[in-house]
Order: sequence, then C-alpha cells, then structure tokens
Amino acid sequence: ILLRNFGRSKLFNIFRLSTGNLYSSMAPKVLLTMMLPPDSQKLIESAKDIELVYWDKPGAIPREKFLELAKGVDGILCMSFDKIDSELLDAAGPNLKVVSTMSVGYDHVDLSELRKRLISLGHTPGVLTDAVADITVLLVLAAARRIREGFRAVEKGEWIWSTTWMLGVQLTNKTIGIVGLGPSSLGATKVEFDTLIRESDVICICCALNEETKEMFNYEVFKKMKSNVILVNTARGGIIRQDELCRALSEGMLGSVGIDVVTPEPLNPNDPLLKFDKVTVVPHIGSGTLETRTMMADIAIENVLSGVRGETLPHAVNVNFDIK
Repeated sequence: ILLRNFGRSKLFNIFRLSTGNLYSSMAPKVLLTMMLPPDSQKLIESAKDIELVYWDKPGAIPREKFLELAKGVDGILCMSFDKIDSELLDAAGPNLKVVSTMSVGYDHVDLSELRKRLISLGHTPGVLTDAVADITVLLVLAAARRIREGFRAVEKGEWIWSTTWMLGVQLTNKTIGIVGLGPSSLGATKVEFDTLIRESDVICICCALNEETKEMFNYEVFKKMKSNVILVNTARGGIIRQDELCRALSEGMLGSVGIDVVTPEPLNPNDPLLKFDKVTVVPHIGSGTLETRTMMADIAIENVLSGVRGETLPHAVNVNFDIK
C-alpha cells in the first residue's frame, strides 16, 4: 500500500528517517582523513548525495583507524602525510573510485597501485604559489639574518649589542639559484644543476619529490656549494639527504639553512638537525594561511565529489591508465 499511495520522494524520506543504514547504503561513501577549514568543512558536510565519514580528532589519522574507516568507501579525501598504498587500497576495497589529496605533491600516493585499480587521483595545483613564496622568502631572510639565534639571545637575556655581534648577510648583489622554477619567464637564466650549486649564494629548493629528485642534495653536492651559501627547502624533505646535511653542517660547509619540510614529519625535538644554531626549521607551514588552505580544501572537495559522482575530476593527476 505504501508503494502505491506515496510518491517516490515521500517514500524515500520515510526510509531515510526510519532506517538510516538503508539510506546510507544508497549514497557514495566519502572518507575525510582530517577536519577542513571551517567554510570548507561546511561545504563538504552540505553535500546531500554522499555519506561522509571523517576523523574529527586533532592531528593525523592513525594508520589503524585509516585502514578501518576506509573499508567500503567510494572516495577518499586525504592529506599529504596520509600514505596511500596497496595496504590501504586493499582495505578500502573495490568500491573506491577516487583519491583526492589536499596537496600539490602526491609522492605519498602509489600511482602504480591506482593505475592497476583504475582509481582516479586529484590534487590541488595553482593555489599554493603565493603562500609558499612568502614562506620561502621568510626562510631566506631568517637564515641570512640569523633570526633563530636572535630569538634565543632575547629569550636567554644574551642581548649584548656590539658592532660585530649577530652579523648576518644581505641579499644585495647575490646570486639566487632556484631548483624547480618551472617554465617561468622571470628573466632568470637556466643553467645546469652543477653550475647552479657552485655559483649560487642562495639556493631555494622548490621542485617536486620523485625518483629523479629524491636525495639529490647530498654530501657530494654540499661539498660543491659556496661555504657561505644559504640553503632553503620549501618543497619536500626527501629531496635532501638529511643525515648528510647534518654532516656538512658539522664540518662548516654551509652558511645557513632554512627548512619548512623535513624527514620524518613531525621532526623529533632531539633530532641532530636542530642542534645547529644556523638552521631555522618551521613545521611544514608553507601553505599555512587560511586563504590558501581553504582554496586547497575546496578544490580537494570538488575532486572527490566529482569522482564519486562519475564525473571528470577538475584537477586530476595523469595516472596513465593505459600503461600496463
């Protein structure tokens, strides 16, 4: 009788109110591994055609919980520190259609596993540039002007001004080498990597982490740099061989260092890297402005919702499904 007397929408609403599990099973299931900025969180929660599951506690989702919550999902919206590998994809199961990472880089995602399973991947390009440029300039200046040492001097009551105390360097007439500038038309001169590391007074690492760039900055490279070089990394920690950076610093090879990305993250407070006064480390906050994180989150939401709805991802990574 209900089927005859009620329209489809009314019957659907009865099922929704009285049998929530039945309603949930009819909608694509999306896992969000971390709460988003407020406006973005409201945006994804307002999507009426999905069932949203999310980790609502501070910090990264524990691996065990990630594997548990991923079971049966159609889409995953993850962060750059959430490892997407065969174990996680096996846990998710055959329903998974899309992984959307709230990052530009996707070195935490196993592309070959996505390719085998025909799972789409979305990322968030084009919106981090200004924020990361800000943090890069900040770290260059902090390293050049010994800001970490200055903070400590103030906090410890060691402020003893003299004409030669706390002297840094200024950037006037310095050569800046950027690894990973891309097809930019800023008037920079493109040179070979060996030329860049030998001639630059300031080196900024801005490239993606991949098989070609992994640990490309190692002891042999540090030996070729100017002894007073300023080295800044706002890309990925794995581009630097961190233990060999510590060795180079201990041997006085580098002038100063500014780092936003390390291995591992978060860095242990007792890590050898932090014992050097000339090293300034910030906790991977290159994209850390409300404006940028909100834009990133909104793009990641677009990607995951498009994927579970069977639509083309607006910001897709080329996973090369045709490669066997």
